[in-house]
Amino acid sequence: MTTTTSTPQRPRTAPQPAVPAPAILPTRQLVAEALRGVQATPAVPSWGQRLLPATVRGVMADLGLYTNPTPQPPSGHLAQTLAVLRRYGWCKSQDVTLTGKVCIRGAQTLLEKAGHVTPAARERAVAYLQQSLTEINVHMAFFAWNDIPDTPWSQVENRLVRAHHLARKNGE
Repeated sequence: MTTTTSTPQRPRTAPQPAVPAPAILPTRQLVAEALRGVQATPAVPSWGQRLLPATVRGVMADLGLYTNPTPQPPSGHLAQTLAVLRRYGWCKSQDVTLTGKVCIRGAQTLLEKAGHVTPAARERAVAYLQQSLTEINVHMAFFAWNDIPDTPWSQVENRLVRAHHLARKNGE
């Protein structure tokens, strides 16, 4: 009788490729990577946010029915102010008209009441807006300048964009 000693055999495996296969990423992550560096459209308060008091929104958030917005820095607030004016319409002489149009100050107040900006960040944004007006030799409050009959929408838009750039340049 002969006995053979067997050596343990190694499990058979496929050879490893020279280049590893790319990882499969979730769609959400792929979209986030594709949009990295692209400025997103600022969030604009909805009609519900405009009409519901902060206490009601807070209770809804506690119940999971609402998500409170993230307060923005001055540059984000200025971009949102412009987005609100574009969405709801721009007006003069009133913060909010009966049809829902807003002036610059009305848009800022709407964003503050909806939780999109803190009072301190709003004050810094106003300082940048005043600085942008000073660049064109306007030495009055922005809301008074907004109400001048000769002030066109294009100038309001340009001043908000300029103030946004000033705030971004200063890291805000």
